[in-house]
Amino acid sequence: MTKADIVNEVTKRTGVDKVVALNVVEAFMETIRNSLSKEENVYLRGFGSFVVKKRAEKTARDISKNITIIIPEHNIPAFKPAKSFAELLKK
Repeated sequence: MTKADIVNEVTKRTGVDKVVALNVVEAFMETIRNSLSKEENVYLRGFGSFVVKKRAEKTARDISKNITIIIPEHNIPAFKPAKSFAELLKK
């Protein structure tokens, strides 16, 4: 499902204009993106959580140059579905 599909579904279910639905979806995504960039988790009860995970520093190899490189500690976004959502997917 794409963003356009989500906008079409919201428009169909709520009856609001497509432009309004698109603005709402984009504002929702921007809010989540901004929160995660500030290392603030986003919790949506019954749906799931968007969380920031820390990846530890690690040693890797660049096999094309045959050298060892250090990948610094960094944050990545992750999604953890709510228990009820995960159970729905298991069925």
